[in-house]
Amino acid sequence: MPNHPTSPPPSAPVAAITPAGPAFESLKLKPAVLANLRQLGYLAMTPIQAASLPLTLAGHDLIAQAKTGSGKTAAFGLPLLANLKPARFVVQALVLCPTRELSDQVTQELRRLARAEDNVKILSLVGGSPMRPQMTSLEHGAHIVVGTPGRILDHLQRHSLDLSALNTLVLDEADRMLDMGFYDDIVQVARQCPKKRQTLLFSATFPPGIAKLAAAFMRQPREVKLTEQHSSEKIRQRFYEVADNAERLEAVPRLLDHYRPVSTLAFCNTRQQCRDLLKVLRARGFVALALHGELEQRERDQVLVQFANRACSVLVATDVAARGLDIAELEAVINVDVTPDPEVYIHRIGRTGRVDQQGWALSLATPSQMRRVADIGEALGKEVEWYPLEELTPASDKPLRPPMATLQILGGRKDKIRPGDVLGALTGEAGLKAEQVGKISVTETTTYVAVARAVAQAAQQRLSEGSLKGRTVKVRVLEISRDLDDETPSRANASLKRRPPPAVPGPRARGGEGRPPGRGTGKPAPRGAAPGRGRGKR
Repeated sequence: MPNHPTSPPPSAPVAAITPAGPAFESLKLKPAVLANLRQLGYLAMTPIQAASLPLTLAGHDLIAQAKTGSGKTAAFGLPLLANLKPARFVVQALVLCPTRELSDQVTQELRRLARAEDNVKILSLVGGSPMRPQMTSLEHGAHIVVGTPGRILDHLQRHSLDLSALNTLVLDEADRMLDMGFYDDIVQVARQCPKKRQTLLFSATFPPGIAKLAAAFMRQPREVKLTEQHSSEKIRQRFYEVADNAERLEAVPRLLDHYRPVSTLAFCNTRQQCRDLLKVLRARGFVALALHGELEQRERDQVLVQFANRACSVLVATDVAARGLDIAELEAVINVDVTPDPEVYIHRIGRTGRVDQQGWALSLATPSQMRRVADIGEALGKEVEWYPLEELTPASDKPLRPPMATLQILGGRKDKIRPGDVLGALTGEAGLKAEQVGKISVTETTTYVAVARAVAQAAQQRLSEGSLKGRTVKVRVLEISRDLDDETPSRANASLKRRPPPAVPGPRARGGEGRPPGRGTGKPAPRGAAPGRGRGKR
């Protein structure tokens, strides 16, 4: 039986940590870029930024290893933008990402970083979206393209994407792309890029395929490896022993009631465990959603929007389903089941305590899993801390509720809607205060807005009765549907019936979540397996 130190009282609201890295002013960046960084709240460099930016801004190829949430997008985004010549309306930079969600997140962050330059066009080319609108956008020109390997290769094969003027190639989360079997696609894409270019590779781990990629496509790359563990001051890790799987599921609501995090990502090892936990949480009155492979892309997008908007308290997911998920404010990660891979554990908990925030990493383990816990402690370089379940007492008699709700507006970029337009309508005709409006996400055809839950219905009614961009729009409050993520047999069967038969591998067979044809197992390739072999081979 592990020793149990005395458990402190439940946490107060997460406190910010003042960054202590070098200032961005120490870099050779344009004054407009520095001003934009200050406006975005980039006050000092993170370790990966401080170590890599002087090298990449000097033009070197780079292989960078850093923990999750270390500020990698700005680490490759700033040199990428520094290499741009906005007057040349051709594709000059390409960022490859493993999933649609990560591609979208990188695209949004690059647009924020690019505000210092006028008329920089950034396109996201990912599976799960129609080809024709993407091809039309490419016909009108772009400076930067972000996308998944499969969809990028589709456009190259159709000659709708021209990389002859490219000067920067970025591989983001390269280890995840290799795990998903994208090695051959990456090779084909890289071969269509000019040999004279800057290549930046970012990876959380270094499987054998990384060295093979570097040897084939990089020119004397510099290496930056930040192997420090997650700081105990930022991510507070605690382990709880449970007797069996039944007690494991019942312990999750106790953790939530005790620590009361606003947003929690709960990792399960199996899809069935996700279903079981979702039922337990909803039976206890928690607002919870699940992320799994049976969701259609539209449903998956709405689940992620709800969670990112803080309109959902708990997101239950497997490691595969959560790939590419990046939530800016995540107070807690719960390891419902202990992963057998310590690297996966580190990757999981790295989603909380990011940049200037603090977070909880709470893990549940049965006696039979103590070997796994010991391996995690060895990887962390310290003994893990155990706490007794008996000390998990509710911190409040009020139910844990998400602070926000999500408005869905039928209209997006195609309708020339911008976040500023939405904010203006909500704080104008709708009568909301600025602090009652949260994240605003504008897609091609839909806009999602986080608003304070208490005023959501009133905001929906006033916005529907008013106008946006001089016209009326349809608005609804996006509810947490019990049908949206319940993976019941009837739903699973219906989902299977809706699916078309498998297509023959080829340019038109790609799509979904960036998964190449012939690789639709949904499971990562064995760690350390040779690139292009096993599941990943066509």
